Amino acid sequence: QVQLVESGGGLVQPGGSLRLSCATSRSIFSMYVMGWYRQSPGKERELVAVITTGGGTNYRDSVKGRFTISRDNAKNTVYLQMNSLKSEDTAVYYCYAGYTTVYWGQGTQVTVSS
Repeated sequence: QVQLVESGGGLVQPGGSLRLSCATSRSIFSMYVMGWYRQSPGKERELVAVITTGGGTNYRDSVKGRFTISRDNAKNTVYLQMNSLKSEDTAVYYCYAGYTTVYWGQGTQVTVSS
């Protein structure tokens, strides 16, 4: 059974930072594109950032320059460093692994509020 284990969500003030982590198995991490999506109440799930096995990245426009996705091949873990957080970043963030099929993490809540 494939598992994507997320951590790092929480409550932060506007302008603050959080780092999300997602750990998985070696077999998944070595072959799959990894990334983060988010979903706010009443909205569809949307891409935040993805990273390929070769380290190529892609971000949604609204997070460019503020968020950074990275992967640690030794730990089979992908990270999302989120800086200069805004209230509109508030959402449940889901770890994603995609290749021959798609896997999702359980989701972690990120709330940006004063």
